[in-house]
Amino acid sequence: MQGLTKRQEQTLDYIRKSIEERGYPPTLREIGEHMGIRSTNGVNDHLRALERKGYLRREDMKSRALKLVEDMQPAASRPADDDLLEVRVLGRVAAGLPLFAEENVIDTIRVDRMMVRGGREIFGLRVTGDSMIDAGILSGDYIFVKKQSTADRGDIVVALIGDEATVKYYFPERDYVRFQPANAQMAPILVRATDFKSTMLLGKVVGVYRRI
Repeated sequence: MQGLTKRQEQTLDYIRKSIEERGYPPTLREIGEHMGIRSTNGVNDHLRALERKGYLRREDMKSRALKLVEDMQPAASRPADDDLLEVRVLGRVAAGLPLFAEENVIDTIRVDRMMVRGGREIFGLRVTGDSMIDAGILSGDYIFVKKQSTADRGDIVVALIGDEATVKYYFPERDYVRFQPANAQMAPILVRATDFKSTMLLGKVVGVYRRI
């Protein structure tokens, strides 16, 4: 393979083998484990190199978003790189760890910049549970979140309460902050105003993606 380093060849071979054997490409974490790369950023470095050299393309809006060049549509019909935004997807958010700690990041996806606002301040989060079903956010969905420590009343936010992140409507009241689920079967989470800190707010939800 002309123009590829040995490690880039190995990465491309692993992706091709995964598609041939399983019918779909590997995740960033699987590539890292196979190649002995601990950081998703390190995996991304190899994938970007394969893209630049024309061997690989990552499609927007997909978790497993790798596609070999020979399976691709014509380049003229694809979004330009400048129109795509890389978004880190978090599998969880844990207290005591930086938001984008390696343990939290499970994947990176590329989305059209027109679909989300916030630029580099956007991150993705996989939703678990049914607390926001009446707002159209279902378990298994991916939400796009603009990282910020403030929100307006009624915004859907991601907040770190206790040891886990939660997705709820945000309602600051006089004596407490109410995190309201969009599910009539569930009670709100109340945080006393004296206990509430702006660092509990991780960001505002600006988009939802669902694979069907």
